[in-house]
This record gives sequence, structure tokens and C-alpha cells, in this order.
Amino acid sequence: MPQDFSEWLKGLLRQRGMSQKDLAAAIDVTPAAVNAWVNGRSEPRYEKIAAISDALGVPAEDAISRRRPGASSSELSWIFRKAPADGGREGGNAAAFAFSANLEVLAREATQNSLDERLPGGEPVVSRFVLHELTGHHLDEFLKALRWNEIEKHLHAAADPGQKVGRVLLDGLQELERTRRLVLLRIDDFNATGLTGPDYADGRFARVVRRTLDSGKAGAQGGSYGLGKAALWAASRFGLVLVNSTLSESQDGRYERRMAGRLELPWHALGTEEFAGPAWFGVTDPDRVDSARSWWGDRDTARSLYLERDDTAPGTSFLVVGAYDGSGDTEQLEEMHERLVSGVARNFWASMVRGESTAPLLRASVTSWRNGRVARPEERIDPHQYEPARSRAVKAFLDGRTVTDLTAREDVLAMTVPLKLPRLKESVASDRTPPATHDAVLLITPAGDDEPAPDHISYMRATRMVVRSKRIGDLPLGHRSFQAVLLAGAATLKDTPDVAAAEHLLRASEPPDHNDWTGTEDLTAMYMRGARQCIVNFKRQAEQSVREALQTQDDGQRDDEGPEVLRELLRLDPPKAQRTQGFPTIHAVEGHVDEQSAWRVTVTVKCPEREDPWVLAPVVRFMGREGGGIPVRWAGRLVPVRNCELTEEGNLLFRGRRGVFSGVTDVASHPVSAAMSRIEVDVPRAKETKA
Repeated sequence: MPQDFSEWLKGLLRQRGMSQKDLAAAIDVTPAAVNAWVNGRSEPRYEKIAAISDALGVPAEDAISRRRPGASSSELSWIFRKAPADGGREGGNAAAFAFSANLEVLAREATQNSLDERLPGGEPVVSRFVLHELTGHHLDEFLKALRWNEIEKHLHAAADPGQKVGRVLLDGLQELERTRRLVLLRIDDFNATGLTGPDYADGRFARVVRRTLDSGKAGAQGGSYGLGKAALWAASRFGLVLVNSTLSESQDGRYERRMAGRLELPWHALGTEEFAGPAWFGVTDPDRVDSARSWWGDRDTARSLYLERDDTAPGTSFLVVGAYDGSGDTEQLEEMHERLVSGVARNFWASMVRGESTAPLLRASVTSWRNGRVARPEERIDPHQYEPARSRAVKAFLDGRTVTDLTAREDVLAMTVPLKLPRLKESVASDRTPPATHDAVLLITPAGDDEPAPDHISYMRATRMVVRSKRIGDLPLGHRSFQAVLLAGAATLKDTPDVAAAEHLLRASEPPDHNDWTGTEDLTAMYMRGARQCIVNFKRQAEQSVREALQTQDDGQRDDEGPEVLRELLRLDPPKAQRTQGFPTIHAVEGHVDEQSAWRVTVTVKCPEREDPWVLAPVVRFMGREGGGIPVRWAGRLVPVRNCELTEEGNLLFRGRRGVFSGVTDVASHPVSAAMSRIEVDVPRAKETKA
């Protein structure tokens, strides 16, 4: 925030491109008076401050409080970084290649970043995933607000099918042109710090929006590579993300609607002009050549970009433009919704567990919209629904209700597992003598009969994100099914020197995608030899402790329940359902009646796995208002869209688990007007249609 009026006035004159002489004429004072204000020799009276504000087109409140004024949508533009003079070229942001391109990874990385920025004070971070599918005029209005005409030519220039990023861009552009459909994914967090700090110097805003591979995190936070944010851009077909942040501490005298955008493209050229790739969306910075800085937006601009936040709590909203699942497993809005829910639930169930006197670290939900209408209502994720046994174990720990001996089905056994803490190298060691060991907490509880993956152990620290979940082998014969949770570092809720040391060690042992504790370059660079073995021994000891606990419990049961042979004879297991191959099914149908009164449909088919492809002969039936299913013809041949191809006979050959095709009905075969009916699509095997 400027220290005095002179700095504020000087900056606004540069931003507006107005000279001191022009301002003097506009407010009817001498140029010498304006010069004195600009150079800090004097300050104008209140009535002149109001006149100055009016001449510069800003509220008087901005001048009085010396805060940067907001920007209107007409002031926004995209500014691309010029290619370096040395001829160097980047084929895209390498950080985006560190992760698998799927929605579960995006949910994991985005939620972890939100947890890392949780405000102190005990309130949980609220994380909301909002999918919004746009078509028709809703799509046109959004693209207009986004200044799509300024970036579309760059997207086409960068869509080189010979490069990895170029192929994704080309597919995204073709998909948008073919379907006129765009999916937005907004990821909101509340009760978080927000993107604080200046536009260019060190701070959260610069690390997220300006820089690559700059984490700036320390202590018990999850990320350490600065890669997590790259998952946001990787989840966009166009490498395009917008942000709107409410700050926990002021910047430029403001808190609300700090907005910006970043586009990640590879090197490309327009005519003779070459561009490095990245571009930023914002207000032209008069102090820097070819640079756009963040802007303080208004409600109308935020709404037009689908970025308006519905809560004044600090935090950030990220809008992924052209959101998709790069794995190809999910395409329809409903599928994306389900994938996000499962991704958050699988990785953060422990963060969402509430104790009797302990608030959860996280509350999360997923909502889906189509053109301003709710398609799937908000689904708040309940950890006890997705992970009943594990959630019960963590809740018992938070409530102090663990036991030393399992006697009931819902008991939670707690024990300690030592983690030997290796010595830091002299270059990073502090003057204090580090603790020798850290006692992690191991929780074991019986699993229910419907537990989807029993006999697993989940590792976690700090924010209780699941680092890894694995099945334990070599278990006692006939053991009781269980779930185990290993809480290390800050997850033990202790505040001792060994906790900080354990967090430091485990954080260094996590690879970029934070899915294990293992040997890493960071571990080698920071710790003396033997650090990796300390990690290996820690995990082995945790698994062995589970085996020994189960053996002890089984021995106790044998004394009470009779011989093992008799107990086996009396054990009643439900019969297992016979597995069948199954048949292809319709997963989703999207369609509309066109101007020729024909149904135009896009159909997604799910196919069971098998070596041979499925050859299907899709049929369409009219379901009249009075019921019935009357077959109608397709107009011409069906059109393969994804993972299928047309045979000579006009059937469709599907490879893989999911395929998409489109078709148009033949109006001449309609028994009634299309507007008076609904349709049903079926996919029998081709040989079944020969009748």
C-alpha cells in the first residue's frame, strides 16, 4: 500500500496515461500545484481530492485511503510473453507432466493446497468443487468476457500435433468446435489465507500465478515442490486458469476480488512474431513492458467469468477453463462429478473426521450445473460413508477413546511405532540437538463385512491427507478383517520437538505426487546416510506391529471361543455371487430436436473388458406420450466420436471400456413429431439384429 498521496497519484497518472499538465487543466489548478502533489511537497485539500478522483475516474474513497482502484472489464487484456532472444523454446510447462492427468489427482492436489493454507484458529477449510457445463448463449457470453478472440489465434498456433501439449490443445479446440460445449471447474476454498503479497515480489500470489516450481512452504505443510498448482493448468484442455481471491491481509489497501488469469502454452509464432508461451490476463502494467498485473474486480466481471464467491471468508477460487479428465475415463458431467467426489473422499476422509470437541480440518463438497441450472445438487462428502472403519478409528483417537485390547467390533486399538530420526547434514542442521526418535500412533479397528478393501494400512501426517494406503501381507491365518491408520508427525496432535523433526523428515521423503514415504533427492541432500533406511524400517515396523496385534487378539479369542477347527466349522460366510462378463450398456445420452425436427444425439457406451472388440448395432426408438417403443431409422450412417469405428456394414466397433458415437434420426420414419416424443437408444450386438 502506498505510504503517501504522492505515490498513489503518481501511479494513477501512469496507469491512466495522463500528464501532470492534463490533470491540472481537468481540475482547474496550476501545473505547479500538481507537481507539488506528485513530488510530496504538499497534499491537496479534500475538495481537490474529490476533483482529482473524478478526473482519474476512480472513487474518492480510493484516493483518501491510498488504495489501488478497481478495474472495469474494458481495461482487461491478455498479454503474452515474447520469445527469448537466444532462440530457446519451451514445449510446455514441465511441472504439468509430473502428475497423471486425471480429475482424482486434481482433487488431491487442489485440496492439499487448500489445507496447507488453512487459517489458524481451529475453523476447518471449506473446499467446494463446482462443475459448470456451458452451451449456447451461455458459452458465447463467457467466451466474450474471457476475451477469447484475443487468445484463440495463439491456441491454434500452439496446437502442433507433433508435440505433447500441442496435441491436447488441438483436441480441445476440435472438441469445442464440434460440440460447442465447455466445462468449467471452479475450486473454491474458504477460511484460507488467499493469494496475498505483491504481483511480482515474493508472496503467495507471485508463487502461484507468476512462478513455476516455487513452493515457499515450510513446517507441517504438505507441498514442498511447488508442483501442486500445476495440476490445475494440466486439467484444462487449453492450459487456462483464472483466479479470484479474498485476502486474509490487505494488498494495495484491498481485500476482495483480487483477480488474474494465466494461460500455459508452448512456444509458438504468429507470422514473424514469436512467443515463449505463457500469457497473463489482467490490467496492463504501466511500469513494466509487456506485463499484465492482477486487478481488483467488481461483481459483474466476477459473475461474467463464473468466479463470484458467495462468502466473504478469505480464500481463493480457481476456475479451470475447459476442464477434462486426461485419462479419458470420464467425459460426461455426471461422471466428472462422481470422480471428484471419490477423489476427495479417498484421499481426505481423515481430514474431514470430526471429534466430540475437535473440529474437522476440512469440509468438502461437489456441485454440478448446466447453463445456470443445477444438474447435480451439492454433495457434501461424509467420511463415515466412504471409509466407515478408518473414520471410526480416527474419531476414537481424536476423542481419546482408544483401547489397549480389542474386545468389541467397534473398538480401536492404539499403540506407538518408533521412527528413528537421522541426523541432518551440517549445511542444513540447526544449533539445537535433534531428538533421536518420534513415536507415531498406530490405530487398528475391526472392518465391517461390507468394507471395500480390508486389511489395509493408511499412512498420514500433518493435515491427515492419505499419503499411501496398502494391503498388509503375511497376516495370521484366519485373522479378523481390520483397517489400520498410522498417524505420524503433527497428525499425532503432540507439540514436542520430535514432531517438527518427524514432519521435516517425512516431508523430505515424499516424491512430487506425495504418494509414499521413500528415498528422494531431497532426503539425500538434507540428511546423513541411512535416512532412507530409517523410513523403510519405520513402515516395516508399522506393518509388523499390526501382525503382532492381530496374532495377540487371535490367541485371546482361541481361549474363549474353542478350537480353531470348531470355529471354522461354525463360521457362516455369505455365498459369493458368480462373476459374469456382462454386456455393453448405455451410460449417457445427450440430444436435442433440430430445426428439421430430427433428434440429434450423442451417446456414451460402457463396455465390459474383453480381448475382442464389441461390434454393436445401435437402435433408436420413439417413446410416445402414450408409451410404447417404436423403432425409427437413423438418417445416414452413425458417426464415431471416440474409441469406436464404423464397419463396412454400418455397425460400430468398440475397443476399450468406453466409447462415444453420434447420430441423427430419419424424420421420414418418425411415427409422431419429434417434439411430441422422447427417445430411447439401445446397443444390441450386431449379430442380434439379423432377424
